[in-house]
Amino acid sequence: MTDLAAIETGLKQRLAALTGEVDAIDAELSAPLAADFAEQATELEGQDTLKSVEAVQLGEIEAIHAALARIEAGTYGQCRVCGVDIAPARLAALPTATTCIGCAA
Repeated sequence: MTDLAAIETGLKQRLAALTGEVDAIDAELSAPLAADFAEQATELEGQDTLKSVEAVQLGEIEAIHAALARIEAGTYGQCRVCGVDIAPARLAALPTATTCIGCAA
């Protein structure tokens, strides 16, 4: 049996952490560039990396919101493909999972 309260708490904690990280990235990306052109080149490379990290984090944030919505709707833990219950071990490892292991393959 899946402990929905514990999963929901964990998802909300991860969401808060990710939101803080995305906010920090946004602040870093909006900071003015150095006056030196060589420094600017280095900073722009760093910004490309930050944008990639931010994109991954935003995807995870979206998946967490969807999982929280499924918990609220009472459909959390059901495979979106075949409708069977997703194994509790899979949900423990990947709380945002939307498919059972069979359908994920």
